[in-house]
Amino acid sequence: MSRFESIDVTRLRWFAGVAQELHFARAAQAMGISRQRLSRTVIELEEELDTKLFVPGAQPTQLTAEGEELLAAAREILANVVEEPRVVVDDDAERLRVGFVPGVTVTKWERIWRERFPEIPLEMLAVPMREQESALREGRVDMAFVRLPIDREGLSAIPLYRELPVVVVSKDHPISVFEQVSTLELADERMQDAADLDDAAMTMEMVAAVGGAAIVPHSIARLHSRKDLVYRTVTDVPSTEIVLAWPEDRTTELAEEFVGVVRGRSARSSRSPSGQESKEPQVKAQPRAGKKQPAGGKKPAAAKRGGAVQKPRKARGR
Repeated sequence: MSRFESIDVTRLRWFAGVAQELHFARAAQAMGISRQRLSRTVIELEEELDTKLFVPGAQPTQLTAEGEELLAAAREILANVVEEPRVVVDDDAERLRVGFVPGVTVTKWERIWRERFPEIPLEMLAVPMREQESALREGRVDMAFVRLPIDREGLSAIPLYRELPVVVVSKDHPISVFEQVSTLELADERMQDAADLDDAAMTMEMVAAVGGAAIVPHSIARLHSRKDLVYRTVTDVPSTEIVLAWPEDRTTELAEEFVGVVRGRSARSSRSPSGQESKEPQVKAQPRAGKKQPAGGKKPAAAKRGGAVQKPRKARGR
């Protein structure tokens, strides 16, 4: 039996898609998934196999020898997979659709949801920054991890975390020797336009190709990291904030459950709908038969020495 046969078929299929295209963005588009999710899957696969499947920082993308071996095995395994008939989900069936903008990693929350509510489908949908608000208001998603600012009118939102701003420069740029810089130190730099975070990959390409610098949230720089670029914290640029948002008039039990997952509540938390349903009345302990309780309901204090209860000593006969 091949050591690769235990790998989930979906992950094998996604890896093979990248390996054949040798381009993460094109492979993700062809398979209808987000580039971020595809990259995360490959990283997890490399961690599981304890090896690199793609040459780090190679442009264009190249397979390592181990990657070539896995691709050959994946083709053989996938060729023998019997495709199950596709299940059509009823539009009225209970499910939750959660969007996320570039830079937000949702793997942890997705895993917890599937463990806690395996019978309720969760769809994690990549949403471009320019569409984050319209996706919520038009009902394309039920909830979304969005990057502020957005118009908060009619929306509920809970803050999650703030992102530090970083400046991206070539690895041999003088700024690369510092851990952090200020905008004053960037005054003479040729700044690339980084306003459109949906096009951050092209911004990074411009920095690498023609030089200069670009300021983006830390998660965006990490998402599009390259071997020929480095990023350093900018001390005097406001941080950006990621929140989980949803329409106020669509605060369903599923939405509240997902809020609980994101906030780290346990499955039996009294603040979640499922936790309230599973709450059981507390039963007071009854005194053991044959033993009388002292007046006032309190036990007599035992004499202690060094924290341990001392038993009365037996009198010795002379």
